[in-house]
Amino acid sequence: MKKMRSYLRQVSIVMAILMTMTTLWSSSAVAGVVGTGEVLTEQRADLDRESLINMLEKQEVKEVLVSMGVDQAQVEDRIQSLTPGELASFKQQLAEAPAGEGVVGVIVLFLLVFIITDMLCATNVFPFINCIR
Repeated sequence: MKKMRSYLRQVSIVMAILMTMTTLWSSSAVAGVVGTGEVLTEQRADLDRESLINMLEKQEVKEVLVSMGVDQAQVEDRIQSLTPGELASFKQQLAEAPAGEGVVGVIVLFLLVFIITDMLCATNVFPFINCIR
């Protein structure tokens, strides 16, 4: 009986130490309220990205990008990396463009994306554009 008690005492000490160590290293979860505006902004940004990528599927746009030496996959990656504010700005510029300039407007839009990412040092497509950092 004494052996059993000494054994249980040792096990309980080890368990108490383990419990103390695990509670010290554990982190508490922090939860915040996600507003409707944030969710709508994210969904709007996703829709804007999808519409820009769908514009890349047009044959005229593909031909012009190939003639400029720009890879379509590279353009899609850059579109995915744009912030919601940049996407909204590009979408607004595209909506304000005259209807006859559809392909030209899309090409100008993508050139602006390339120029902005070059200025932010994300890429180096145009050697004449200096990084702002």
